[in-house]
Amino acid sequence: MNNNENLRLRDPEVTPSDELLRQTLGDSYAAYETLQEALPGLEMEQEWQWYTPHKAWFAKGQHFWITPRGAKKEKNLYWLHVYEGVFSVAVWFKEKNRAEILRANVNETTKQLIRDSETYGKVPTFPVVFDITTSELPADICTLIDCKKRLER
Repeated sequence: MNNNENLRLRDPEVTPSDELLRQTLGDSYAAYETLQEALPGLEMEQEWQWYTPHKAWFAKGQHFWITPRGAKKEKNLYWLHVYEGVFSVAVWFKEKNRAEILRANVNETTKQLIRDSETYGKVPTFPVVFDITTSELPADICTLIDCKKRLER
């Protein structure tokens, strides 16, 4: 749906704020807020970072945990990109987990996204990308984020 030319949040000097996101996202800001409210329950944090190759701010959702030996670990669970009136959430999975993800409790539209997603990279991975254009956050986003957290620790 979206491409890099349409990305917003292009000023490296202006860290995304709630007000800037509210202005940029319009109606879909309510879905963004819903995602933010769900993060603690998913044992996650979101962090904005400037990515020079794309010349835009992206947010990454991360899960942190302590191993039995006391080491602090982190796992990137999603990437969030902002466009005018829209935000995209991309959850990347290893190809070896595709069959298990298809068994997750998600709707048929999401299962079709999973089936249709192309594989990339030396360590084969594929994205499941949700483009959020309304005030509703699809429940399947949180389901897949939780699934990734469990599968790829």
